[in-house]
Amino acid sequence: MLQSLESKQILLAGIVLVVAFVVWWVWGRSKPTPNKREYTDVLSEGAAPAARNNALIDAPSAAALVTPPPGVGTMAGVGEVVAAAAAEEIIEASPAPAPAAEATGDDLGRIKGVGPKLKALLTSLGITTYAQIAAWTDEDIAKIDAQLGTFAGRAKRDNWVEQAKLLASGDTAAYEAKFGKV
Repeated sequence: MLQSLESKQILLAGIVLVVAFVVWWVWGRSKPTPNKREYTDVLSEGAAPAARNNALIDAPSAAALVTPPPGVGTMAGVGEVVAAAAAEEIIEASPAPAPAAEATGDDLGRIKGVGPKLKALLTSLGITTYAQIAAWTDEDIAKIDAQLGTFAGRAKRDNWVEQAKLLASGDTAAYEAKFGKV
């Protein structure tokens, strides 16, 4: 019986050694270090490039080396003052727009696809009523599109003529049924 106990101790010691070896092998071995990237910049090469860069930075610009022709600084700003005064005189001399012209026109902003900028552009082109837009033909739309700039093509795409016909006739129900809420 003593011999079986000794044989078990040897077996137990062997198992402990195997477990210790496995633990050392899994956690104890050295892990490879990750590759580190090396960054280089101008200063990595030495002081000579840095000194050269400082010399370029500290050098006066080419514009500072050029001397202006005589009389340039004496009249600076006079043209701007004259232009501002002329603009004020033109504004004072021009007649104020008649408020009645705006009151007789329709609210073109009710047409889907016509926002404040487009409304102002159409008013500057003399288009102020739904009846004018309702009477447009394909040729008229082409002429207007040429003057709308970035808004070109909106009249056909948003179907302004049909919207204007419904709004000019006052048929709000039909307008809302086809184009949505006014």
